Amino acid sequence: MTGKINTDPQLNAALDYFKTEDQSSGFNFESFDYKVGVGVNVTKEEILESVQKHFKNELETIIEQRYFFNFAKVISKVANDLKWADRKAIVECVDLEKLKLLGPKTESNSLLQAEGRNKESKRKTTVSSTPNSSEPGSFIWSVLSKLHKVGENYNADGYVITPNTTRLLREHVKACEGKYRTRFPPEPNGILHIGHAKAMNLNFGIAKLKGGHCILRYDDTNPEAEDVRFFTEILNMVEWLGHEPWKVSHTSDYFHELYDFAKELTRRGLAYVDHQTAEEIFEERGGENKGPRRESPYRNRPIDENLRLLEEMRKGLWDEGSACLRMKQDMRDGNPQMWDLVAYRVKFVPHPRTGSEWCIYPSYDFAHCLVDSLENITHSLCTAEFQQSRISYYWLCNALDVYCPVQWEFSRLEIANAVLSKRKILKLIEKAIVTGWSDPRLHTLPALKRRGYPPEAINDFCERVGVTTATSTVDNSLLEACVRNYLNEHAPRTMAVLNPLKVTLINYSQGVIEVEAPDFPTRANTTKHKLRFDGVFYIERDDFREKLEKDYKRLTLEQPVGLSHIGYVITVADIIRDPEGNILELKVTYSPRESTVRKVKAFIHWVSDPAEAEVRW
Repeated sequence: MTGKINTDPQLNAALDYFKTEDQSSGFNFESFDYKVGVGVNVTKEEILESVQKHFKNELETIIEQRYFFNFAKVISKVANDLKWADRKAIVECVDLEKLKLLGPKTESNSLLQAEGRNKESKRKTTVSSTPNSSEPGSFIWSVLSKLHKVGENYNADGYVITPNTTRLLREHVKACEGKYRTRFPPEPNGILHIGHAKAMNLNFGIAKLKGGHCILRYDDTNPEAEDVRFFTEILNMVEWLGHEPWKVSHTSDYFHELYDFAKELTRRGLAYVDHQTAEEIFEERGGENKGPRRESPYRNRPIDENLRLLEEMRKGLWDEGSACLRMKQDMRDGNPQMWDLVAYRVKFVPHPRTGSEWCIYPSYDFAHCLVDSLENITHSLCTAEFQQSRISYYWLCNALDVYCPVQWEFSRLEIANAVLSKRKILKLIEKAIVTGWSDPRLHTLPALKRRGYPPEAINDFCERVGVTTATSTVDNSLLEACVRNYLNEHAPRTMAVLNPLKVTLINYSQGVIEVEAPDFPTRANTTKHKLRFDGVFYIERDDFREKLEKDYKRLTLEQPVGLSHIGYVITVADIIRDPEGNILELKVTYSPRESTVRKVKAFIHWVSDPAEAEVRW
C-alpha cells in the first residue's frame, strides 16, 4: 500500500518469503527488504537497454528467422538481468524493438521464405533451423516458463504441503546447490526408440539450459526382462545423440535404502502384506466390469505381523505370487486401479547387477518417487500416462517424511504407422517379422542410426514436435524432412541412379569431358567436385515416360529435359527394346541450353562412367 512493492516479481517474492523463511525468532525486516527488492524501481530505460543488448547478441538469428524467432528467450534473459522488472513492461519493450527491427508482421513472413533454403519441403509448417545435437532448442524455453523454480515446489499445481515441507525443501536446495536436477530413467529391458529421444532432449536440455545436471538412471527393478547388453546400448544411444550424463545411476544402487523405506512405511501402519493373487486384487478394485469395490481382507492386520511377514519375504520364505507388500493408501481416490498399489513382490530371479542378493524387488510406483527423492531431483519429467501416478508419488514421499520432488507430465511421441512400444517390438522380433532391435524398418535409435539418420536430425525432429500435454500423432514425413534438411547442409552431394536406364547421345563427339558440381548446392561459395561425362550415361527409369502426362515435367517422346550441372538439353530420337518390348536404351540428341529455344521444365540427375554400389532403403 505504500508503493514499495509495485511489480508481480516483488509481490511473488514477498509471498514466497513467508512460505520459506524461518520466522520463529522474529521478523527480519532487513532480510525481507533485500530478498523482495522493496523500494527497487526498475525504469523503462533500463529495461530497454537490456532488451537491446540481447537483441544485439541474437541479431543474426533474429534477422534469419524473423517472426519465427523465439522471443520468449529474450524476455527470459531480460527478466534474469532485471529481477524486479515488471514482466509486462519487458514484453512491451521486446515488441517495440521487434517492430523497429523487422517492421510489421505480414503474410510474407512465412518461415520457408524467411529461411530461403527449404525449397524441397512442401510442408506448410513452422520449423526451426537445425540445432547442434547437444544444444537445447527453443521448445525448451517454452517448457521452462511453466516449471517451478528450484526449491519452490509448492508453486506447482497439486503439490501437497505438509508441516515438514519447508524444512525438507531447504535441505534439498542445499543438497542440489540450488541447481536444476533432472533424470532420464529408461528401463534396461529393450533398446531406446525415437520417443526416448524426445524425453532425452527434454531432460538433458532443461538441465543444460539452466546450468544444472541430468542423471542417466537405469530403472532396473524387473530382473526378468533385463539384460546387461541393454545397459551398454542405452548409454551408447544417449551419447550418440550428444548428451552427457552428470552421473550414471541405477535404481538397484538403492535397494537397501528402499527396503528400509518399506519397513518404515510398515512400522507407520501404512503398508501391509497381502496374500491375494493378481487376479483377486484386480477383482477387489472392481474388475473388468467395474463392479463393487472392497478392501483386502489382509489390510488391517497388526503392524508387527506385517513386519515379520515382510522379513520372511526378504529371506525367501514365501513363493512367488503368494505374498506382496502393498501400500495402505486413501481408498477415496477416484481411480480404484491406484488403490493400495504393490510396493514389493517376490521374484526368485537373479538381478543383472546384484545377482542373487535379493528375492524381492520394488515396484515402479514404490521405487520411482523415492529414488527421485534420494537423488534430489528438482523436476521429475514423465509421459502423460503416468499422470494418474502423481497422487501416489506425492503420497508416498509425504508418508515417509522425505523430500518430495514435483512430477511434470508431457505427451508421449506417437508416429503414424510406426511401432514404438518395446513390448510390441519384442513380439515382432520373437516372431521373426523383423531381424532385431536394429532392423532399419523400426524407429529404434540403433535402427535409425543404421539407416543413416544423423543424430542432429533426430534432435531437430524432437525440437519441431515440441512438448504438449495433449496426445497427438506425428507424420513420419516430418522426420524425413528433418533428415533431408540436415543432409542438405552437411552431407556432400553426389549423384546416384538406383534403377538405371542407359542413354546415348548420338550427336556427341567431344570424348571424355569433366564438369564441376557443387558439394553443397544450398550454400554460397561451396566447394565443388568433378564429374566425368563421355556421351553415354544413365538416368532413373522414372525420369522417362513414353507418353506425356499431366504435371509430368521430365523426359518424354514429346518433351525434352535438361541434365543437371552440364547444361545439356536432350531430346529422344529412338528407343531400343528387348524382344519382350522392355526398354533397354534411349538414343537422344543434345543441344547446349543456351541454344535451345524451347524452355525445359526440369533438370534431372545422371551418372556417366559409374561405379557400382549397394544401396539399402
